[in-house]
Amino acid sequence: MPVHPLVETVTPLAEELLAMRAIFLSKLVYQTYNGYVLSQFKKLEHDLRTRGQVRWKHAMHLIRLLLSGITVLKAGQVPVQVAEQRKQLLAIRHAQVPWEEVNAWRLRLHREFDVAFTTTHLPERPDYDKVNAFLLKARRSMVEEVRLWS
Repeated sequence: MPVHPLVETVTPLAEELLAMRAIFLSKLVYQTYNGYVLSQFKKLEHDLRTRGQVRWKHAMHLIRLLLSGITVLKAGQVPVQVAEQRKQLLAIRHAQVPWEEVNAWRLRLHREFDVAFTTTHLPERPDYDKVNAFLLKARRSMVEEVRLWS
């Protein structure tokens, strides 16, 4: 059963944002997530070679980013919960998984990420016009809110 955060109040502006959240997503997720994860894993490997240790919490977060990126490209939404992989991720965080296994999982996830990129239905770029229009509307709304309270 999925766990949903408790939402006490959703303003009309927030409802509108939630309804249009897909306009922020695009294939750019791939280069953003992939570039960052690759560079950070190189740093982790460097730390392992030079210091003989890995920052395990960082490794866990990088694996989670790959999992999230794959979901974004496949499902068109950003996952918040990682219940299916929670045990594995926490095992990495607590250094209970050998580096070789973490690295092998990372390489499998990179291949899956590559495939997800080639098959995604996301647009090339976010819908900048709609995003900008919403941003302007939100700013106007905040100005009006301040005027009402002043």
